Amino acid sequence: LGIALGCVGRERAARHQEKMAELTRARACVRDLTMTPNEAAAKGLTINQDGVRRSAHDLLRYPGIDLARLAEIWPALGGFSPKIAEQIEIDAAYAAYIERQDGDIAAFRRDEALRLPENLDYGTVAGLSTEVRQKLTRIAPVTLGQAARIEGITPAAMTALLAHVKRADAGRGRRGRRKAAAAGASTAQSAV
Repeated sequence: LGIALGCVGRERAARHQEKMAELTRARACVRDLTMTPNEAAAKGLTINQDGVRRSAHDLLRYPGIDLARLAEIWPALGGFSPKIAEQIEIDAAYAAYIERQDGDIAAFRRDEALRLPENLDYGTVAGLSTEVRQKLTRIAPVTLGQAARIEGITPAAMTALLAHVKRADAGRGRRGRRKAAAAGASTAQSAV
């Protein structure tokens, strides 16, 4: 953004672009280099012996395995600047948390768009305070996302509301499947 707005000089922009290019190459390198648990054991690395082939990026998540150790196995990993090597190790250390957070964000976006039943009786939603029930009844949000943006609606209230709606949907789904099965059975009987 600073480059696009002209706030960053050419020299600094060029250094930044070089760093980003090196980081991109390093990230590709640690993802492309792989080994099996048996190969890792032969190189003195202690990892799960589960038959799963792991990338250098995956191996960096294990205690006692750093980029310097992997560079002994794959010399190409030793050619990166110290700042890039540090960033690669940080990426690997936090990868599981980032993946989990990405999953949480995707689930939130999916749930945020969840439509609330038009005739939802908030009095039947367990775990909601009287104040929250009154606000939801008065405002009558259409989606879970709209409900979340109402002042005073707590994360706990959102969790209770989401659980209630999903339980109700699951119940309707089971009843719908039973009705469809019953209709199919009666159609089959009348055909005989």
